Amino acid sequence: MGSHVGDISLYAASILRNKRSVVIDLKSEQGRKLALALMAGADIVLENNRPGVLERLGLGYEQVSAQHPGIIFVRISGYGQDGPYAQRPGYGAICEAVGGVRHMTGDPDRPPARVALATTDYLTSVYAAFGAMGALRSRDRTGQGQVVDVALYETAFTQLEPLVPAYQKLKKIPMRVGANLPSMAPNSLYPTRDNNYLLIAANSNATFERLLKLMDRLDLLDDTRFCSIRARGQKPNMTDLDAIISAWTRQYDAVELEQMIIAVEVPVSRVYTIADIFDDPHYQARGMIADVPHPQLASVAQVGIVPRLSATPGSIRFTGPDLGADTVSVLRDELGIDDQTIEDLLRDGVIATGH
Repeated sequence: MGSHVGDISLYAASILRNKRSVVIDLKSEQGRKLALALMAGADIVLENNRPGVLERLGLGYEQVSAQHPGIIFVRISGYGQDGPYAQRPGYGAICEAVGGVRHMTGDPDRPPARVALATTDYLTSVYAAFGAMGALRSRDRTGQGQVVDVALYETAFTQLEPLVPAYQKLKKIPMRVGANLPSMAPNSLYPTRDNNYLLIAANSNATFERLLKLMDRLDLLDDTRFCSIRARGQKPNMTDLDAIISAWTRQYDAVELEQMIIAVEVPVSRVYTIADIFDDPHYQARGMIADVPHPQLASVAQVGIVPRLSATPGSIRFTGPDLGADTVSVLRDELGIDDQTIEDLLRDGVIATGH
């Protein structure tokens, strides 16, 4: 997946950073024993198979926890560990359709658009990590591990939080709204003279007044269409207000107008490309584009560390390794397996290395 330089995956260099890569054939008896031994020394087992796969291999939670009661299994799947859809295969994009996200994405006059980034996958990982931390805190008190069950479709569905009670009470099925924030204006993309766009979000009454003062249009505060947050959020009024603001923004170039609006403390931004991000001084000052050494490519730019901890900040220790690059060192260092046994395992195809 992603872009490559020759055979080197740039995505893997980033997403696998700080990880060691071990290749074990879990369909072999010896391989399962190695995996079980590694699990026995772990706090958390993270897996994203379909439900039941590890159980069939003898490596499920009940089987491992019988020997290691404190083990925590974090299980990520498309539809969760139970329910009628549990055995369906599911990727983030599929589960966005099931979770209602795809229906809400794009413009109202065309079919639902693909979510351009892996937002459901990334948000699922946040839920998984938060669940793991909760399970660890529980284990601190009880000594007992547990299963953290995280489903991609449920992650997608949680993003529909305000729509759930609105459907129950009002039978309201919202449609795609394009660039606008539903029931809130002005909060949209506005065109500029140089064929760019600014996203302006003057949500509160005070912020809206500051924007109107900059526009020299304070008279709009006396217009019943725009005099309150609720009035501005009504569809006809929202359209009218966007037209007024767009006529104003078209008189300026994007960078100039962005600075004018920032100066009056109204939330605003140009629509950044990745090139804009690389040039942006705030990203640079915050270290959000990290230059990570790479054995073949000298270095690779990667996203910096989020979140930041004041006392125990994280670090990028090394880039993503080749598949199986750490098989030998992990088996030797973590399990104390001698070199001859490792050679035998390699010869029999139970394990593999990156070479």
